[in-house]
Amino acid sequence: PPPPAGSRASGSPRRVVVQASTGELLRCLGDFVCRRCYRLKELSPGELISWFRSVDRSLLLQGWQDQGFITPANLVFVYLLCREALRGEDIGSQAELQAAFLTCLYLAYSYMGNEISYPLKPFLVEGDKGRFWERCLGIIQRLSAKMLRINADPHYFTQLFQDLKSEGEGGDGSKHWTISLDR
Repeated sequence: PPPPAGSRASGSPRRVVVQASTGELLRCLGDFVCRRCYRLKELSPGELISWFRSVDRSLLLQGWQDQGFITPANLVFVYLLCREALRGEDIGSQAELQAAFLTCLYLAYSYMGNEISYPLKPFLVEGDKGRFWERCLGIIQRLSAKMLRINADPHYFTQLFQDLKSEGEGGDGSKHWTISLDR
């Protein structure tokens, strides 16, 4: 007879399935940042998405990458960085948020992207490069272990994927991804 409901044989894997489209995860990331940066009343998720798409488009047009960076896996990595690096109480303007968000994007592209290096210009919106590099080093010092873990531990990645997906709701049905792991 089959085992009772709710029990499983020891050693048998539990399957975890998480589905989301690229567009859905982008909206979830935008929703998350808007909630995190609660002091910025005029901020919309679409604005954040446009910053991201603008960087990606710029890098494609300039020949720095052959394909777009915006994929579900990369969005999960960006979410990890934003979740840990963007502190709503410390961000008082959209300019500050854009600088901090683009710093997270620079690190994500540098870590997860296909190229060895990327130009600073698409990621830099302030005149002081020193502040940009201070933010980069601060994030790296705080998150280096998690940045390595996300690629080494599929269960950690899946948990972050689920966390990002839970930040928003809805979906457009296009480019639907399924992450399936045995536990």
